[in-house]
Amino acid sequence: MLYERLDARRKETAELLARVLRNETTGTPQAVSERDAAAAMYSEQLATLSAVEEGLCFGRLDVEPDAVLEPGSKDSADPETPGFDQEVAYIGRLGLLDEDHDYEPLLIDWRAPVARPYYTATAANPDGIRRRRHLRTRSRRVRAVDDEILDLAEAAAAAANHDSSQRSGLTGEATLLAALTSGRTGRMGDIVATIQAEQDRIIRSGVNGVLVVEGGPGTGKTAVALHRAAYLLYTHRRQLAKRGVLVVGPNPTFLRYIEQVLPSLGETSVLLSTVGELFPGLAAQRSESPAAAARKGSSDMAKVLSTAVRDRQELPRRTVPLIVDGETVEIDRDLVAQARTRARRTRRPHNDAKRTFVREAIDMLARRERDRLSREGSHPEVSEGDQRLLDRGDLADIRASMRENDDLLAALDELWPTLTPAQLLADLYTDPKRITAATRGWSEDARALLRRDAPPASPLDPHWWTPADAVLLDEAAELLGEDDTAERERAERKREADEAYAAGVLEILAMEEDWDPEVLRPTDVVDASVLADRSREVNYASAAERAAEDRTWTFGHVIVDEAQELSPMAWRVLMRRCPSRSMTLVGDVAQTGARDGAGSWHEVLSPYVAARWRREALTVNYRTPAEIAEIAADVLAVIDPSQRPPESVRESGVPPRAAAVAESGLEARVATTTRAAADDVVDAEGNGRVAVLAPAARVARLRERLAADHLLADGPGDDRDAVDERGAADLEVAVVVSTVGEAKGLEFDAVVLVDPAGIVEESPRGLNDLYVALTRATRSLDVVHTGSLPAVLERLEDATEG
Repeated sequence: MLYERLDARRKETAELLARVLRNETTGTPQAVSERDAAAAMYSEQLATLSAVEEGLCFGRLDVEPDAVLEPGSKDSADPETPGFDQEVAYIGRLGLLDEDHDYEPLLIDWRAPVARPYYTATAANPDGIRRRRHLRTRSRRVRAVDDEILDLAEAAAAAANHDSSQRSGLTGEATLLAALTSGRTGRMGDIVATIQAEQDRIIRSGVNGVLVVEGGPGTGKTAVALHRAAYLLYTHRRQLAKRGVLVVGPNPTFLRYIEQVLPSLGETSVLLSTVGELFPGLAAQRSESPAAAARKGSSDMAKVLSTAVRDRQELPRRTVPLIVDGETVEIDRDLVAQARTRARRTRRPHNDAKRTFVREAIDMLARRERDRLSREGSHPEVSEGDQRLLDRGDLADIRASMRENDDLLAALDELWPTLTPAQLLADLYTDPKRITAATRGWSEDARALLRRDAPPASPLDPHWWTPADAVLLDEAAELLGEDDTAERERAERKREADEAYAAGVLEILAMEEDWDPEVLRPTDVVDASVLADRSREVNYASAAERAAEDRTWTFGHVIVDEAQELSPMAWRVLMRRCPSRSMTLVGDVAQTGARDGAGSWHEVLSPYVAARWRREALTVNYRTPAEIAEIAADVLAVIDPSQRPPESVRESGVPPRAAAVAESGLEARVATTTRAAADDVVDAEGNGRVAVLAPAARVARLRERLAADHLLADGPGDDRDAVDERGAADLEVAVVVSTVGEAKGLEFDAVVLVDPAGIVEESPRGLNDLYVALTRATRSLDVVHTGSLPAVLERLEDATEG
């Protein structure tokens, strides 16, 4: 019945959308706006209804006879949801009502307050719930049912009858463990059916202010962040719908990994982006050294860019003579200095302040010319007052003449050029003199980190710019401002042309001689301006799509995953995107790998919100088996002895092992180990993933060897190393070879860790990267190394002879 109602909703919504798109409007801007809003609403609803097909219903609550569950929020997507007083409540991905029976709830959205006991009720505090049932489905079929009896008397009776279905501890333990031990697919799945109490508390936390969610590897930080995005959009739809929610990830591969989660939860309008992709039109793919990235990410770069902009506001070295209307005018250093000072005092961005600079310079030149003409034309019989009146009348004409002089405008443009962010940075990077001028106090080694030999082939060439550059482009855009003069002129010309065409159409219609005088003519109800507005192209883009194209867009809420990796300059970008400071920051300082990443949350947040932020912690490790977690805990103890590692909920029965080999045999041993791991974890349906994590210097050779052994040929993709246009790696394959940084935030069934000493040595925070690498596996971990292992791995079981 649930799927019948879902299908009916889809059909109804599709018909409403088609009707709206067919509808004619009266041509007024209000009518066009209303049509656009209705079309966008129905389009979003249709996308949501299509996205929740799999796992539509995943739970049931059996309610005590006298209990009434909490009613819905008045600001939620279902504002009319009443208090629930039925004996059975089904929980699912969205709400469905039975229209044939007084609109009784058929299915309750998991985000509604009514559904909260599904995640929080316990035997000690049942919250009006007698039994909680977990449903595992595939397509539209129920594959398994797990019951938890929360009524103590009934639970005792079940125990006396040896009913093994009754469990204690984790909510929905059987369903949870089934999800944890299933093979990975290369795409992150939602946890909507297995959310635990500590996760639910964070997901449903208030929307205002900055919330920091900290937790060790495998605690579900990413899943909590994404489900929180879905929850906030449901509960605070009116507040967030127009501005949208931004979810920021560490790299394009990570975004590809999580991109299906929110659609499966019924939310299709959230923008997923890296910080470097927030600059419209750029998906930076060039790599650079950690030292260069750290230098560009440092807070010093804000001053460097500001200085670089001011250095482009130049004074002439010598007086520049020009011919204007047959007369010589001179642009000298003093005149330009006065105009520049007045322009800078406006405190406007560079391109905006240029208007003031040009106006002031032309005004001073015009006054000089007026005074010259007054002196040359003065006569002893004309009083001084009459001469001033004549001068005052001529001044406007002189100014206008100068504004139309191309040579004069070109000369002023050289002194205060209109700049784009890409032009400013490219000019800075490729000119050692500009770098020296902008980086006073820097060493030559530090300056060398910025230098490039040649400018980009095109302004936003993705192969020329790095992710750290993309952040600086955004900062430069703030300093420069938008030069929209040409765009506004084009828009005005188009508007005039549209209105002229519309006027012609109305004029032809007005000439019709056989028009019934009792019927209103078109010219009686619309004019040329209204008709032109009606004919313009309609934009049905969602808030997320519009935000992706608008650098100045500000979001209602921002969620940042792996937040500890962001540089100080990246934080400036994000804070500009969220002036309300409604943010959820998810991360673990112990996993910070970037040289310019966070040392503490106070260090990150104090410049923006002082001490006005709150912290929540996740303490349970769902991903990493206890055997691997024990090894990772030894590394954490060295990184930060004060941190307590999260507690693993399960054991795999497979202890992690290390094999020492000679350098010449390293790649062969990795291939053998990878093949064994793949045979163990990849099932007949292609589920199960193996990651080979290695130092960057070894990745290319390992890929070549594994490809030669046909270990990179199994999977849906023809090219295992292929990337999409954003630079995201293909994860829907059986074996992935990558660096630790590329694997951050991801999880795999098995991990083959190569040369851990090399990983520690190559990274500015080597032990942090090692900690990340050790905690990516859900089932097994194998280490292959040459020479000695790092001391923190001494408890690994020796598999050298295996």
